[in-house]
Amino acid sequence: MLSGCTPLVNRLAAMIPFDHLALFATASVALAIAPGPDNIFVLAQSALYGRRAGLLITLGLCTGLLVHISAVALGVAAILQKSVLAFNGLKMAGAGYLLYLAWQAFRAGGIEPDEQKNSPMGGWALYARGIVMNVTNPKVAIFFLAFLPQFADPAHGPVPLQIILLGAIFMASALMVFGCIAWAASQIGGWLKHSQRAQLMLNRVAGSVFVLLAGRLALSRQ
Repeated sequence: MLSGCTPLVNRLAAMIPFDHLALFATASVALAIAPGPDNIFVLAQSALYGRRAGLLITLGLCTGLLVHISAVALGVAAILQKSVLAFNGLKMAGAGYLLYLAWQAFRAGGIEPDEQKNSPMGGWALYARGIVMNVTNPKVAIFFLAFLPQFADPAHGPVPLQIILLGAIFMASALMVFGCIAWAASQIGGWLKHSQRAQLMLNRVAGSVFVLLAGRLALSRQ
């Protein structure tokens, strides 16, 4: 079975020159590190509820990237770039969801020490939250529409297949960076276990950040 996969792997590797792949991977890591709605969300949730919550949300965010990558490969993302109605509808849904998260953060209080082992939400809920947060941001689809094709060349094979390969590399980069953020934030959040006041302040900060991100998304243009 592995021998049967080797020609496919070799074909994919031959599609994009190594120097292009190295440049793309470096750019992907840099973009994942740059402050944005996704990594800020992972940071806040990991600090409050621990590494497990941050990693589950990270997996959800990366699953959401699959939707955007597929949209670019299939040409669907071009609709968001050209249709004002589709773009505005999706961005308002995303802004509304961020405001909902802000409302939840503002309502949240400190957590008792014996309740701090896990997030109030289950694993699937955390995973789904990551998916929704990523999918409802049309700027991600348009970013991929502008970013991924720069590293694809029709002379090296089918462009949609190259887009999927590049998208997989971007996802791996985001998974690595966000995973590190989740781990670091969970370590920093350890001192919160004995300070409900600190937890309350962090929730207020997280709520304020979500409001700002919602405003930024609502005011964004194609």
